[in-house]
Amino acid sequence: MHRFYQNFTLGVLGGGQLGRMLVQSAIDFNLDVNIIDPDENAPCKNLVSKFRVGKLTDYQSVYEFGQACDVLTIEIENVNTDALKQLQKEGKKVFPQPEVIELIQDKRKQKQFYLDRGIPTADFILTENRQAVLENRNFLPAVNKLGKEGYDGRGVQILKNESDLEKAFDAPGLLEKLIDFEKEISVIVARNENGEMKAFPPVELVFNPIHNLVEYLTAPADISSEVASQADAIARKVINELDMTGLLAVEMFVTREGNILVNEVAPRTHNSGHQTIEANITSQFEQHLRAILNMPLGDTSMKIPSAMVNLLGEDGHTGLAQYEGLEKVLGIKGVHVHLYGKKLTKPFRKMGHVTIVDQHTESLKEKVKFVKENLKVIA
Repeated sequence: MHRFYQNFTLGVLGGGQLGRMLVQSAIDFNLDVNIIDPDENAPCKNLVSKFRVGKLTDYQSVYEFGQACDVLTIEIENVNTDALKQLQKEGKKVFPQPEVIELIQDKRKQKQFYLDRGIPTADFILTENRQAVLENRNFLPAVNKLGKEGYDGRGVQILKNESDLEKAFDAPGLLEKLIDFEKEISVIVARNENGEMKAFPPVELVFNPIHNLVEYLTAPADISSEVASQADAIARKVINELDMTGLLAVEMFVTREGNILVNEVAPRTHNSGHQTIEANITSQFEQHLRAILNMPLGDTSMKIPSAMVNLLGEDGHTGLAQYEGLEKVLGIKGVHVHLYGKKLTKPFRKMGHVTIVDQHTESLKEKVKFVKENLKVIA
C-alpha cells in the first residue's frame, strides 16, 4: 500500500464528471491529484492541485503529464496507451494497465476475448466495412457496433431487417446478435494488486430506447438470488481473466431463460455505480482508489435500496444551463442531487444525476417518476 506523503501524486486522465467525483473521494484520503483534459473548462478544473489542458490521445501530452505523477488512472478509455506503456516501463504505476485499456478500446478485441476465455456473450461476426455487413444480412436482427470510439450510445445501430442496412457502419466493427433480454444489469467489481476482489450488488438499468443512454437504474436489481450470484461470478471471472487492477463495470443481459450474457465492460468508475455514494457503505469512487493504491477493499454492502436518475440536457436546448424544477425535487425526502459543473448544456448531454434512497420499492419508483417529470436542464 502506498504511503501518503506530501510528495505522492495521483494523475487522472480525464476531467469530466467521473474525475470530479473521484477527486471528491480522494480528498478523504488526503491525496494530491493532477488532471489532464482537452477542455479548459472541464468539471475538475478548479478541484485539483494541477490541471493541464491536453489531448488525451496525444502521446507527448500524456507522457509529459504522467512524468509528474506516481500513480496514473483514467476516467475515459479513449487515451494514448503507448504513452502509458512507456511510463509503466519507467516505473510509474498505471491502473488499469495499458494493455487492458487497449483491449477494451476495441469492441472487436473485447468480444473475441470473451469468446476465447469462455465468458458468456452474444453470438457475433466481425465486419470490416458496410459491404461485409450487407453480406451477412442473414444474421439479422443484430446490433452493428463500431470497433473503436463508440460510447454513450454513439457507434451503435440496431439493424432489425434489411431496410435498416443503410444505417450500417462503413468501418471495422461487428454484428452482434440482437438479444431478446428480460433485463439489463450491471455489476461493478474491484481488484487490487494483491488480487483481493469485491463486487457491488447487481443493479438494474433502464435505457432510453432512442439514444441508448441509461435513463435511470434501481438497486438492487429485481432478479433472483441465483441470477445475482451468477452475475457476480461472471464479473469476477472477467476482471480475473483480464488480470486487471482497478474497478471494472460489467454490463450484462439477463435473457428470458434466465441466462446471463456479457454485453460490454468499462475499466473505470461508471454511470451504473453513482448511487453507491449514498446507498452503499463504500462508494465506487472510494473503491477505485483503494484498488489502484493497493489498499484493503471496502465493504460493498447496500445500506438502503436506491435509484439513480441521469440528468440529461433537454432536446432542443443548447446554451447556458438552467435547472428547472430543482427546488421541487430537493423538497423530496431521500433525494440527493449531484451537478457536474458543466456550464453549457446541449441535447442529451450528461449534466448531473439524482440519487434517491428509500426503504420501500413502490415509493422509490414514484420518486423516480417525479424526478424524471419535474427536473429539466434547459437553456
